[in-house]
Amino acid sequence: MRNTIQNAVAQPVAAVSLKTSLLAGAAGFACTLALFAAPAAAQEGGEEGAAILVTGSRIVRDGNDAPTPVSVISTEEIETEAPANIADFVNTLPSVSGSQTAVSNSGSLSNGASGISALNLRSLGQNRTLVLLNGQRSVGSTSTGLVDINTFPQALIERVEVVTGGASSVYGSDAVAGVVNFILDTDYTGIKASYEYGVTTYGDVPNHKAQLTAGTDFADGRGHIVVSGEYFTQDGKHFIDRDWNETGYFQINNPAYDGVNGEPSRLVLPGVGSSNFTPGGLVTSGPLRGYYFGGIDASTGQATLNQLAYGEVSGPWMIGGDYNITSANHRGSNSLANDEERISIFGRANYEFAPWFNLFGQASYSKFEGYSIYQQTPSSNVVIQADNAFLPDAMRQLMADNGLTSITIGTSNDGITGSGGSNTREVERYVVGADGYFDIGSMAWNWDGYYQHGKTTTVEHLSDTWQNARMAAMQDAVYDGSGQIVCRVNIDADPSNDLPGCVPINRIGLGGVTQEALDFLFAIYPEREQYVTQDVVAVNFSTSELFENWAGPVSLAFGAEYREESVDGYVDPINFETVWLYGNYKVTQGSYDVKEAYVETIVPLFDGAEFNGAVRVTDYSTSGTVTTWKAGLSWQPIYDVRLRGTVSRDIRAPNLSELYDPGTARTNSVNVPLAGGGVRADQFIQNLTGNLSLTPEIAKTYGVGVVFTPEFLPGFAAAVDYFNITVDDAIGTIGAQTTVDLCFEQNIQEFCDGIRYAAGSTTDIEYIDIGPRNFSSQKTSGFDIEMSYRKPIGPGTLSLRALGTYTIENISDNGVDAPDDSAGNLYSGIPTFNYRFSVGYEFDSGFGASIIGRGFTDGVYDNDYIECTSGCPVSDPVARTINTNSIDGTLYFDLNVNYAFDVGPTQAETFLSVKNFFDRDPVLIGRGPDGNNTPAYPQTNRGLYDTFGRTFRLGLRVKY
Repeated sequence: MRNTIQNAVAQPVAAVSLKTSLLAGAAGFACTLALFAAPAAAQEGGEEGAAILVTGSRIVRDGNDAPTPVSVISTEEIETEAPANIADFVNTLPSVSGSQTAVSNSGSLSNGASGISALNLRSLGQNRTLVLLNGQRSVGSTSTGLVDINTFPQALIERVEVVTGGASSVYGSDAVAGVVNFILDTDYTGIKASYEYGVTTYGDVPNHKAQLTAGTDFADGRGHIVVSGEYFTQDGKHFIDRDWNETGYFQINNPAYDGVNGEPSRLVLPGVGSSNFTPGGLVTSGPLRGYYFGGIDASTGQATLNQLAYGEVSGPWMIGGDYNITSANHRGSNSLANDEERISIFGRANYEFAPWFNLFGQASYSKFEGYSIYQQTPSSNVVIQADNAFLPDAMRQLMADNGLTSITIGTSNDGITGSGGSNTREVERYVVGADGYFDIGSMAWNWDGYYQHGKTTTVEHLSDTWQNARMAAMQDAVYDGSGQIVCRVNIDADPSNDLPGCVPINRIGLGGVTQEALDFLFAIYPEREQYVTQDVVAVNFSTSELFENWAGPVSLAFGAEYREESVDGYVDPINFETVWLYGNYKVTQGSYDVKEAYVETIVPLFDGAEFNGAVRVTDYSTSGTVTTWKAGLSWQPIYDVRLRGTVSRDIRAPNLSELYDPGTARTNSVNVPLAGGGVRADQFIQNLTGNLSLTPEIAKTYGVGVVFTPEFLPGFAAAVDYFNITVDDAIGTIGAQTTVDLCFEQNIQEFCDGIRYAAGSTTDIEYIDIGPRNFSSQKTSGFDIEMSYRKPIGPGTLSLRALGTYTIENISDNGVDAPDDSAGNLYSGIPTFNYRFSVGYEFDSGFGASIIGRGFTDGVYDNDYIECTSGCPVSDPVARTINTNSIDGTLYFDLNVNYAFDVGPTQAETFLSVKNFFDRDPVLIGRGPDGNNTPAYPQTNRGLYDTFGRTFRLGLRVKY
């Protein structure tokens, strides 16, 4: 028992001990068995006194008794697939699929989240998934609390455990959908190094990753030290040049729909493009509507003048016509992949002064630098005066003939680099603590305590975005008395509006923007420094033999934790003096503290059955006291079958951003419904503010499952678990487009009050105010399925594994408009059935190969939409009619090949990993009809579908 407790304490979470023979032949499978095949492991392969501490419980115990399902990914599985980063691998798990990645959030500029990889279990929201490192919290990478998992030391990850059930009573707030726990091999001994190179089949997005790790004992084994470092670099691709993205496949409001002719109100089809701008400028209103400016004629120095062939116009879109001309500079201008450079360093040392006192210290540092382009920003309502110096003579004459003193154009700003984010993020984490074991009478106790300080420093820099007032001054270019082109503000009669050094910019035609103008336009830029800090003090005690009842020993764990979270920052005062196109930064400043204590017990009921319960009391300085709990039962009626079930009450407390956001502003556009039908696209600034009145969300989770490990088929295990999670008082925000719809279509005054108009106007939207509230609810239910089989066959070992998640429902209800079920919604939700399976064979000679299949079933645009092409019913804001409401699922295959060999005392392994082996294109999805960034993004859902195509990774690992 001494060794059992000591080993369990040294590894705070999930240390699995099996026989040496089993480890040698089935290292990867051993972690899988810890999930649901533990009856076989415990009875056939378990070492005398071996213990398993499972994520989701604080009590040292056999993992086979866990009532909550845990999916385990071993280091062997991670190394076999050789992901560029750990996030890419974890996101292939069915229960996590569709989480945020550094690529998918390239548009997250104003909130500083660009470049972060964060996990989203059950699609309940990233903030409802608790991410742990060695069972401990990690400081968030943003004020919203998102933990960038790529800051963890990947070379030391021993396994990843995914608890797919509520665990707030054990680990505290945020564990509503579950816990993802990254467990490090802090006892690693030896030296290992690796190098990997990755590239797509198209020769782009090259990346390199190098890792070096070393660990050794000292002081006759009483101490141990381990250090690890990693460097990763990637050259991004800052436009989407794949053939599948050139079809103009979008979703628009049907221009022929009138509510009575039986036409669908929405259309999804190819050959769609923008109707309100061109790369060099398009006149969008008045008698000269449809004239657009082309390339600059070298002989005249003026832009050519052309007439646009309009297709069928629907707000900011049109079908057919010169849609390729209008979209040429904007479509696909979002980054396919971001530039990225990461460096991380991790070190840990421990020394055992006595069995009851083992002191350890740990430090880690991670730095991320990334760049991505959001879009080639289009501008609408750009006013050009008749005396503009860059205006072609032909247009000037047309304006005179029509009595016009100005024209209004839309442009996608050819010659001006797309706006994007260039973020630097440094994450520091320091932990000092101790653990050990001791006896009180006949009870053997183990304990641990630690203090942790984490700090994230971000520099959020928006590249190639401008001050609106500066652009307006530069574009209003006129001739002065000497024939020089100057900015009008510097020669008019009002000295108060002068802009010293102003350089005129030519927004008319293609190729007229000078470098001098760009240098002045971007001489100043929006930038914010932000500091997120977290301090944690925690202590835990547990025993597996509190006392004996009629069925066996009763276990107990208890502990307490104190945590402080804070955010502060700095923004240059220039940011408060004007309005930027993007990145209207303000300083988020605030803090809160949390005091909590918990107790957990395991009580054997009768042979093969036990009860697992826990209670946690938590007190927040911002919202008061809340209690969470769980109750679980497990029962093994026969050797082959184990039944398990849990019910729990879990919480998520509001994060720093939801509480203290001073007004995050972002520029976009909304479609404003017009009286009599049709829409008008309005560019606006969204203003998001925090709410100090928020209270914690309350979730109730039910789970029941069965584990099957048949004695007649050694090596096989299967588990099926049902889950049902309901979140009440959920923190949510009504989006800008929904705000407009609820105001203009349903005349709800509360939402009309959040719309502010430009000075002197009652129609031109300038701001839309939104903010979080405890007003919504969310419910999800479904099944998790997992099966595995491992058996020596011929000259090697065959391994099979399959995981799947079937989501019955995932309903969000904001209490204002109709509830929305995102299950099966491949437009913006999650697949109904998401799966992953693998077939691998390892030869005794060292050669191995595996095939992975990953995919999901067909879905829809929206579960409430009505598909029809004629004879359609009247469409409404919920049950909209659409010409197609089906989206195909997909199945990708990955191939991995490796060869292990020895060179003297050194173990080496070469490997090749091919992701999306058949280079399968993503399924096209018609995105729209709102948002001025829609054409810039991929014409698919890149959270689900592969947008890179076939990707190769080649590398070498060595161990000594």
